[in-house]
Amino acid sequence: MKSSFASDNFAGVHPEVMSAIQKANVGHALAYGADPWTEKFNHAIQQTFGPSAVGFVVFNGTAANVCSIQHVLSSWQAVICSSCAHIWTDECGAPQSATGCTLLTAEADRGKITPQQCEAFLHGKGFQHHVQPGMLSITQSTELGTVYTVDEMKKLAQFAHKNDLFFHVDGARLCNAAASLGVSLKALTTEIGVDVLSLGGTKIGLMGAEAVVFLKEGLAKDFQYVRKQQMQLGSKMRFLSAQMVALLEGDLWLRNASHANAMAKLLEAQLRRHFPHLPILYPVQSNAVFVQLPSIDVLEKLQKKSFFWVWDHEKAVARWMTSWDTEPAFVESFIEELKCMI
Repeated sequence: MKSSFASDNFAGVHPEVMSAIQKANVGHALAYGADPWTEKFNHAIQQTFGPSAVGFVVFNGTAANVCSIQHVLSSWQAVICSSCAHIWTDECGAPQSATGCTLLTAEADRGKITPQQCEAFLHGKGFQHHVQPGMLSITQSTELGTVYTVDEMKKLAQFAHKNDLFFHVDGARLCNAAASLGVSLKALTTEIGVDVLSLGGTKIGLMGAEAVVFLKEGLAKDFQYVRKQQMQLGSKMRFLSAQMVALLEGDLWLRNASHANAMAKLLEAQLRRHFPHLPILYPVQSNAVFVQLPSIDVLEKLQKKSFFWVWDHEKAVARWMTSWDTEPAFVESFIEELKCMI
């Protein structure tokens, strides 16, 4: 498949990550994480998020979210999240099925929720007939491509801790959010009070590695058993760890995220220039552009030229995602295709 705006998951593996995998593919190494690459990963996690941070590599983002919830909550507890959260809309009920926990959804405003919205879910605390909220989970950047500011996240963290909730961040695109805000990964997590982080890798240039990162001292105790029980302990861990090291040790995460974000802004600028009548539905703050096209017919014709996902079929809304490998020339050619249809 040629380049597309379908998903940053569609992009290939970054050459530096592929090189790291190849370098790890020499000789034998102890399995299940007892290898030098996983030791480097552990060091990189502490260097990135602080000395108390403890990370565990897993295979995918759903597993990172599920394992995070399972480790800190009991089945009679609940997770407060947004109505468009990935754990609610796109994980096939995995959090509920694997953990027994309930998800309580607040209506998102441009992908984001506020402490005031979450307050309503606390009224049943201490009442044995109701599930007990135990976690507040947000997605950063959001499923609509918007980004919580540092101040917004601080307020959510304060609300969570004031009410004895763990604060979890689904950071499938955390790198894009940090690049957008011009802050470090630590400033967007540890320094504002995040307890548990699902750290994305696949969408930012890795082959297949994500991580669960605990940022509160002592919180990671016994998580190794949760990871194993959820079938997320890689035997040849070195190949997963090597990818994360390549992402975190230097500035690869920042370079990849900054480029993807810049391509989204370029796409937005071209759309506003050539199609000022087309509604861009949400602020373009990371690597996603949501556009309402004139009709579903136009959307489907364009989709055949260059595949992308339909966000809302009835309203002819398209979601266009840029990636670490999106080229300006592809943005230009996509705009030319659109000109032929509108």
